[in-house]
Amino acid sequence: MTGRVLLAAAVLFLLAFLASPDSFAWLFQPVTRNNAPAIYTQTSLLSLTLSHLVLVGLAVAASTAVALVLAVLVTRPAGREFLPLARTVTSVGQTFPPVAVLALAVPIMGFGAGPTLVALFLYGLLPVFENTLAGLTGQPPNVAEAARGMGLTPWQRLWQVDLPLALPVILTGMRLTAVISLGTATIGSTVAARTLGEVIIAGLLSSNTAFVLQGGMVVGIIAVLIHEGFQMLERTAARRVGLNR
Repeated sequence: MTGRVLLAAAVLFLLAFLASPDSFAWLFQPVTRNNAPAIYTQTSLLSLTLSHLVLVGLAVAASTAVALVLAVLVTRPAGREFLPLARTVTSVGQTFPPVAVLALAVPIMGFGAGPTLVALFLYGLLPVFENTLAGLTGQPPNVAEAARGMGLTPWQRLWQVDLPLALPVILTGMRLTAVISLGTATIGSTVAARTLGEVIIAGLLSSNTAFVLQGGMVVGIIAVLIHEGFQMLERTAARRVGLNR
């Protein structure tokens, strides 16, 4: 109960802050120096937040789609031999730091959201792929026997049995990808992507702690909300398939 109250309070605070940042100037004024502004006003914080979320949403959707397809393919009899290759491909994003991906992508794609999307996409593949793989391969043997006994074709079994049973684990992978991407997206502002990293970078360049706190606070609260939201979806999906989570 206490957790829900705190979560609701965080949502209300975030909405109030984004709607009227100037109303919270008193909160950040103590950490400013030399009469520096307490609130970042160069760009609307609400606009930056929405742009940040759209960027993360697109990256997570793309990572999830590709990772799901790869996991399904390598768990079918015809594609099992490609499992090592799929693992190598999905591990690339974790092997190269996002900053390195940005440095490689900017000369090809130019500045803006493009390089950031590529970095987030690559970085988000592995959690979804490995969780989907675990969900599809870790089911009890009697499930396969029951599916065959019902006369289901391999693809019918995939859509009607395997994926629904694996959904809670898949959602866990998506949660990890979403939270990681949300924080990682802040570095996109170094290549002119419109993210909340703009506020943090402005604070670092001007030695204004208030700006750094604002950017970090918004990202942090949203990360908690995404984490809790996905956990609710995981519990709901688990109950629907008769799992206790």
